Amino acid sequence: MLLIVISLFAIITFVYWKLTHDYAEKQYGKKLFKQWGARTFYWTGALFISGAITVSVIYLLKIGNVLVV
Repeated sequence: MLLIVISLFAIITFVYWKLTHDYAEKQYGKKLFKQWGARTFYWTGALFISGAITVSVIYLLKIGNVLVV
């Protein structure tokens, strides 16, 4: 179960990063995005969103009796 959750979280985080990294870099500007403040803000949001999506997917799988624990 833990392996499923960790791998699902990693996949969702990777997909989120692929979809939003260029946009965030363009919004902040390349010079500002290289600083820790902007990156920390970006990754904090990315991890919270990925965590929420992971919890939602696990919950839906458990409700649908696909994931029996």
